[in-house]
This record gives sequence, structure tokens and C-alpha cells, in this order.
Amino acid sequence: MPELVVLTEQLLAPVPGGTGRYTRELLTAMAVAAPSDWTVATVTATHRDLAPAVVPNIAGPRALPLPRRGLTALWERGVHLWPGGDAVHAPTPLAPPAVKRGRSLIVTVHDTVPFTHPETLTRRGAAWHQAAIRRAAERANAIVVPTAAVAEELHEYAPGPATVAVVGHGVPEVFRQHMDPGLAALKTGRLRLPENYVLAVGTVEPRKGLDVLVRAMARSHAPDLPLVVVGPRGWGEVNLVELAAEHGLPANRLYVLGRVDDEDLSAILRRASVLAVPSRAEGFGLPVLEAMAVGTPVVHTDVPALVEVAGGTGLTVPRGNADALASALREVVDSSVATSERVTQGLLRAAAFTWEHAAAELWRLHVRFFDMANAR
Repeated sequence: MPELVVLTEQLLAPVPGGTGRYTRELLTAMAVAAPSDWTVATVTATHRDLAPAVVPNIAGPRALPLPRRGLTALWERGVHLWPGGDAVHAPTPLAPPAVKRGRSLIVTVHDTVPFTHPETLTRRGAAWHQAAIRRAAERANAIVVPTAAVAEELHEYAPGPATVAVVGHGVPEVFRQHMDPGLAALKTGRLRLPENYVLAVGTVEPRKGLDVLVRAMARSHAPDLPLVVVGPRGWGEVNLVELAAEHGLPANRLYVLGRVDDEDLSAILRRASVLAVPSRAEGFGLPVLEAMAVGTPVVHTDVPALVEVAGGTGLTVPRGNADALASALREVVDSSVATSERVTQGLLRAAAFTWEHAAAELWRLHVRFFDMANAR
């Protein structure tokens, strides 16, 4: 009985971010959809506490005999430490450098930001991801990307023999289920949020363009609403309070919540007047999909992946343009008929993105390449 091993190291990262959510959601769906003749297990580097990497009903995690830094260095240098199993899925570019005979490897590459916008990452981070993505393109059986936009850029920046497959993300069940408006109001009330607000969701770091959003919200033609920001602090020392003071956004119009669980995020999204996605670069943009799924209108930048995911249901603005962003946010808040039409189309589009579909596509790839590896 072949075993699929999934690397869940990202669940133990200081800031798991969107790739952490992807890892957990995809793994859960893949366990449910596993073929009857396959088993699923997880692996991490050595850590004192593996509890954050535990996924219900899945074996593991099993710790490899090295801490994260040592494991990363080993794989960077091409040492063939196979993490076990007959097939391996790496949900990030942290992956073994080569495939053992008779086994298969699939790697998820979430975006090409290390190549297209290296300035939005640390210098070491950009260099490491560039090298890891190029290794995957050369040595993995397949690379999974979330959008056609990323696939096109990957062919340009990291060409290789690996098959490239586009498999979109899904909407977690909590965002698909009905939530009573009273319960949503109760949850946001406990968080001391105002009744109406502009919302941004994502790790607080330079790539997310939150500095542009703060400038936009301070403009006279922006909607006269508070700005709520949900997400953990990342690198780059983006201080939203200082940015608000610098650009003239009153302190009582800024709410910085940090990380919240999916139940609270679902309520926060449902109560928002509009989701603002001012990113400079993205590979998918899961908050766009989640907002669409709960019926919240979206304003996003012209990043190709965001345009692709929204599918024309959001209002698009040029990256880095605070004036255009302020106008678009005002238009969504003030134009009830046009906004209602966008929301309806967004609900329909979001319904097509499921983790069940993503898991089925991944299993199809894993079975195919494992069979090919053992037919030689």
C-alpha cells in the first residue's frame, strides 16, 4: 500500500501565513479523498513541540532527524535525505532536492514573487526561494501552481522539465456555511469593531501594499469609514499606526487586530463594507475568494493573479495608486446597485473553488507520477 508523505513544516513557522492555511486545508481534503489503496502521513523537521503540525485523522507528524535550519541547509546542498513515503508532496518550495528511484515528488509553488518582486522579500529569502523553485523545476515530477498567471511566470523565470499544473485553492467550509447576522454582529462586537468598515486581510509586510491602503483611506474622497486590518506581523517593520499618523488617518479610524481564527474572520468579512486588497504581488489571493464566498464586495489591484481569481467580480485599481484605490472604495460603498451585481457574480464564482476539487486534482497527479515512476 503506497504512502503519500506531506511536508507540514510550514505549520510550525513563526508566521504560517497563507501557505500555512493552504497546507492544512489541502491536507485535510486530501486525507478524505485518499484512494483506498493509499495512506497519508506527515513529516516535519525536529521541533520541541510538534502540536501545531498535527492534523486530525492523519498520521504524524514524524520528525526528521534535523532542525529546520539543518534540514534546509542539507537540501540546499543537494543531499538526498528522503523524508519517507512512496510519494511526497511539498506544499512550499522546501523540498528534497531529488527523487528516489521508484518514488515521486510534487511541489507547490505559490507565486513567483522572489523573481518578479524580490524587493518585497528579505535578500536572503528572495535568493533562497529562487534557488528552491529552480531546483523543483529541474528535479520534481510536477509543480503545482494556484493560477495560470503564476504558471506563465514560472515558465519564464524557472523553466525545467517538471510538469506544471494549475490547481486553484478552495474556500474553507466556515466561509461557505450560513452565519446568522446576529451571531456575526456578536462576534465583531466582542472584538470591539465598528458597525461598518473597510477591511484588509493578510500578513503585515511590504508586499501587501498596506502602506498604499493607509494613504488611500486618508484621502478626502475615500469612504468615511474606519480601516480594519487582520493578519499577523511579518517582516519589513510595516508599522500601521505610524503610517496612519504620517498620512493623517485619525487613530480612531484604524483597528489592527493581528491574527484571528477562521470563525472570527468569517464574521469580520461578512460585516465589512468592502475588502481592500492593495497587494503589489500575489500568487492567488485567498482573502479575495473568501470575501466573494460570504458576499462581501472586493477592490483589488491589477496583479494578474488577483484579476484571474476575481474573474471580473471585483473593482480593479493600478498597483501603488492611492488616489485610484480611494475612489474605487468610495464607489463600492456608494454604488449599491452595481455593488450588489458584483457580489452576486462573486458568490457564483467562489462556488467553483473547493478544496475537494483541489484534493482530487492533486491525487490524480500523485497517482499518475507514482505509477510512471514504477513502470520504468
